[in-house]
Amino acid sequence: MKREALKGTQMMGIVAALAGWIVPGLGHLLLRRWSKAAVYFLCVGGLACAGLAMRGGVFGSSAEDLFDRLGFFADLGAGIFYFLAHQIQVAGPDVSHATGDYGTRLFAAAGMLNILTVLEAYDIGRGGESR
Repeated sequence: MKREALKGTQMMGIVAALAGWIVPGLGHLLLRRWSKAAVYFLCVGGLACAGLAMRGGVFGSSAEDLFDRLGFFADLGAGIFYFLAHQIQVAGPDVSHATGDYGTRLFAAAGMLNILTVLEAYDIGRGGESR
């Protein structure tokens, strides 16, 4: 009985983490943490949209050096915003200006923030946090 309950909580943690990665805050929404879900979606979405509005660059999967690969994984953490970035930003990046460079950093910060929220959703889903 305990082993089956442990598997169920482990699976809920994984489902919450995957859902939270795809759509920021969705993992917390599935765990009935309504306010956290709204705050995380607004924060990650706000950072990602601000970065794209500033015409920041989004790293692709065909990175050649280590820093570009790290940038790709940071950007990929933004979930759905990463996959929609090229449709949202039709003019392309403009990193020749300071605003474009800041936009690149804001988008990467959105991805890293979402990775932290995914880890929290996993922890809550497997029963690690009672708040």
